[in-house]
Amino acid sequence: MTEEEQLIRDLKDPKKLKKAFDQLVKLYKERLYWHIRKIVINHDDTDDVLQNTFIKVYKNISGFKEESKLFSWMYRIATNEAITFLNQKAKKSNIPIEEYQKELRSSVQDDELFDGDTIQVILQKAIAELPHKQQLVFNMKYFDELKYEEMSEILETSVGALKSSYHHAVKKIEAFIKKY
Repeated sequence: MTEEEQLIRDLKDPKKLKKAFDQLVKLYKERLYWHIRKIVINHDDTDDVLQNTFIKVYKNISGFKEESKLFSWMYRIATNEAITFLNQKAKKSNIPIEEYQKELRSSVQDDELFDGDTIQVILQKAIAELPHKQQLVFNMKYFDELKYEEMSEILETSVGALKSSYHHAVKKIEAFIKKY
């Protein structure tokens, strides 16, 4: 039995749930934080979305069917929570989601937790210009270094469509960076 299989078994055992969940949080908190952070940008918002993600994982772990890896399942939850959060923020601000995301990305330079150099700022601005799906695919492939098969599992789309989205995203980013 692998470590992940044992962890899942412990998470589904009411007597071992608390200890197993603490272990799960320690294992995946940082990776999920940075994934969410790339979507919602703001640190405090990321913490809120991360907390909501773990609450959802905790409430639904008994229904986890093990058709995918545990991390892929949690990554999908985190992605959906982040997107839902952004949609709610955009709706409250009365602006389209794409415009709201551009505003978020342009605020990256003002964030004291962001320590990127000029090229990183330009890259973030380029990413902000991408359609939402391409942003997700680019971030997952470039920053999180996920394989297309993992991304396919998480986003529930074909590997071919993901490769195409990534290719288009890279071309758009290259064109944006050449302007600078």
